[in-house]
Amino acid sequence: MFDDIRPYNDSEIPAAMHRLVTDKYFPLICDYLFPGKPVTEMAAMMGGFRTVEEFQRGFMYDAIYAVAGKTTDGLSVSGMERLDPAKDYLFVSNHRDIMMDAAFLQVLLIDAGRRTSEITFGANLMQGQLVIDIGKSNKMFRIERPTTVTSPRDFLLKSKYVSEYMRYAITQKHESVWIAQRNGRTKDGVDATDQGVMKMFGLSGGADKVDALKELNIAPLSISYEWEPCDELKALELYAKRSGQPYIKRPGEDFNSIMTGVLQYKGRVHLSVCEPLHPEELEALRGLPSAAFNKAVAELVDSRIRPAYRLYPNNYIAADLLQGKMTHSYTKKEADAFQKHLQNITAEYPDELRDILLHIYANPVIR
Repeated sequence: MFDDIRPYNDSEIPAAMHRLVTDKYFPLICDYLFPGKPVTEMAAMMGGFRTVEEFQRGFMYDAIYAVAGKTTDGLSVSGMERLDPAKDYLFVSNHRDIMMDAAFLQVLLIDAGRRTSEITFGANLMQGQLVIDIGKSNKMFRIERPTTVTSPRDFLLKSKYVSEYMRYAITQKHESVWIAQRNGRTKDGVDATDQGVMKMFGLSGGADKVDALKELNIAPLSISYEWEPCDELKALELYAKRSGQPYIKRPGEDFNSIMTGVLQYKGRVHLSVCEPLHPEELEALRGLPSAAFNKAVAELVDSRIRPAYRLYPNNYIAADLLQGKMTHSYTKKEADAFQKHLQNITAEYPDELRDILLHIYANPVIR
């Protein structure tokens, strides 16, 4: 059932582990994550995994915290107490990094005594056996992007199929699911829920759109990074679009974005679990036409995510630089570090790129 998009099941883990440990990049991965540990020892350990949970808790948990230890100044969470231990949720998250947004959630769920969630992963990113094996062994399932389908009708049909799988995962497999609030990462620092995503949730729920969403237990998430993941890559993409140039991804660009997001310094990272949508809130929208209903639900999600976003000195510094005056509190050391970061990125580009970067960091304050 759903074999073309679902994550691996336990019976598929041994073969996936064999492919991973015999991949030419496995020694490099181990050397980065666990320096000093013999590759043969790591391979033997992974060769003993027989279930998804064993792989996640025996390898990925330590791997994600190893990345956090190398690239962050601390990973924190708030709001886990808002989750009912007896319920499975549809986590709807703002999206800043391809891999790490959902990855950080997984270790924080484990720390809170909960099971990990399944994770949507764009079909455009499910490329190469190594990425597929790591992804599907980590409860990732394939979701189509507009760029990976042949027509609007095909996209609608595949969206309905994914919606059916998510409902099946939550209500029958009893797995929580993570999905981004929009198609692709936030590039400009403005987190906004796409009402088309809300529409997709209801495609599998029958004629009663209110009951269809109640059943999914929607829990918004807000993740914030002190240093925006892939900020240079995002700024260059926005600059190309602002200049009227068609932005065409280069071969391997998605993989480069994944690796940059994993390896890049992030500073402090905070994930806020927001108050799940209450049945009464959805019930109050009953009677609205479909488009208005989806818009209203998207606004409900935004009303949770935006206030929960944790602002850092970089956000305030950028806002002040755009205004040309200091109205927020931060240290000279923090301001100098941010200015140096800007200079390192923009030295070879027009001033417009600096303006784009400033808005990436300042928009969470402005909004």
